[in-house]
Amino acid sequence: MSYELVWFKRDLRWQDHQALAEASRRGPLRCLYVIEPTLWLQPDVALQHFEFVRESLDALDHALRQYGGGIEIHTGELTDVLSTIWQEAPFRRLHSHQETGNAFTYARDLQVAAWCKAHTIAWHEYAQFGVVRALKNRNLWQAGWEKHMAAPVHTVENWEFWQFDPRATFVMQAPAHLQHNPPLRQRGGRPLALATLHSFLHARSLGYRGGISSPLSAPDACSRLSAYLAWGCISMREVVQQTRAQIARLPPQATRHRAGLNGFVSRLYWHCHFIQKLESEPEIEWCNMHRGYDGLREEDFNQAYFEALKSARTGWPMVDACVTMLRETGWLNFRMRAMLVSVAAYPLWLHWRPVGEWLATQFLDYEPGIHWSQLQMQSGTTGINTTRVYNPIKQAQDHDPYGKFVRRWLPAMRSVPDTWLFEPWLMPAQAGLEANNKGRPTLTQPIVELAQATREAKQKLHARRQQDAVKAGKSAVVQKHASRKKTSRRSSTASNNANQDQQLGFEF
Repeated sequence: MSYELVWFKRDLRWQDHQALAEASRRGPLRCLYVIEPTLWLQPDVALQHFEFVRESLDALDHALRQYGGGIEIHTGELTDVLSTIWQEAPFRRLHSHQETGNAFTYARDLQVAAWCKAHTIAWHEYAQFGVVRALKNRNLWQAGWEKHMAAPVHTVENWEFWQFDPRATFVMQAPAHLQHNPPLRQRGGRPLALATLHSFLHARSLGYRGGISSPLSAPDACSRLSAYLAWGCISMREVVQQTRAQIARLPPQATRHRAGLNGFVSRLYWHCHFIQKLESEPEIEWCNMHRGYDGLREEDFNQAYFEALKSARTGWPMVDACVTMLRETGWLNFRMRAMLVSVAAYPLWLHWRPVGEWLATQFLDYEPGIHWSQLQMQSGTTGINTTRVYNPIKQAQDHDPYGKFVRRWLPAMRSVPDTWLFEPWLMPAQAGLEANNKGRPTLTQPIVELAQATREAKQKLHARRQQDAVKAGKSAVVQKHASRKKTSRRSSTASNNANQDQQLGFEF
């Protein structure tokens, strides 16, 4: 008896899983996840990603066993695994979700397509987000997003599995070379995703407005769904529909709650908007979106500055505290992420590609489409966005005025008086000596003079931007990647103000 093969990738759930639902309508199911050695050798992966996937697959396997099946874990390059399975027991069709991933997964999918063609196997791919493959016209994208989100949630009609042995044991061993698994990171699995969504919609979203920018309030005020969306433990459609349903249930007087949830839905839209950029132009993972910026930073890369940033030794307390939190938790709110990239791109004048590879390993919720688009936006190489430079001293004053965040993550700062907390290098000599002699680690001096280095960086960027060839190339980028999101005339001012955060990120 033949069967339908369902290949799980970054879609580790069993509800609103179109590949699983469509396959169930055609015959017995066989569910597959492949540990691809070459994928886990890529520079943008880390042990925390593997462990989150393992936890999510464990939850998936447990759920499928309730219906008489389970998830098979195979190790090997994808086409080799497909060949082995095919030789043992041919399958009728291959089902999976589309993936807007890194360069490896893009090339891998081309190989899978060639394998399927050679074996006369139909490969059915289904949209994972509101992202359109082979999009011809950006003007049609918003309507397509709304259509995808409004469609009914997919359900499995027939839980019939192909020859699954209930005695099979779920085993998934991490490759020995993988490193970095933050002790305080979120754990994977659909049940945790649903619990996180529920707590946000019914309680935590009350703090969404005004709470998502500060690293003190953001861990609770943000939805914290980003990792679950990135690895597919819950679908974007489920989140949008449940959020809109919760908005509809709110009483008229719940204005703050409603505003927070509406802002959240807007950021879910921007989530897909940015992934569409990478889908439409995979090269932006490694090439400047506007090629007129080629050579701007590449030859000036300072490895010592990069190492100082990675090891939380820039000397700017807010930056070093954010790097430390990220290292320990795998998460950081978007405004602080933008600040890190801004510091890397301007005063440290680092090219976005190495910085992006490092941050990809640090972010548990690494989503390639959002990640590389945002790295370029914050670094000023899209050619269509306003230059965004975040001053780490002002960010600390605005979002951590009493120094609670900085002191939590940087023990060296706990004995520094409030007056000097965000600029400890300005302390009088005696005060600095006393702060350093209280059993705390030595304070770090800034690796560059912030104002001067930032000013010089902006001058270099703006000089490039004024070149005729760069100006001429802007329209092509706008045509291909710029948002077409419509707003009413009456709300345009408020919308433009909000757009800075919306386009900067999606404070999930």
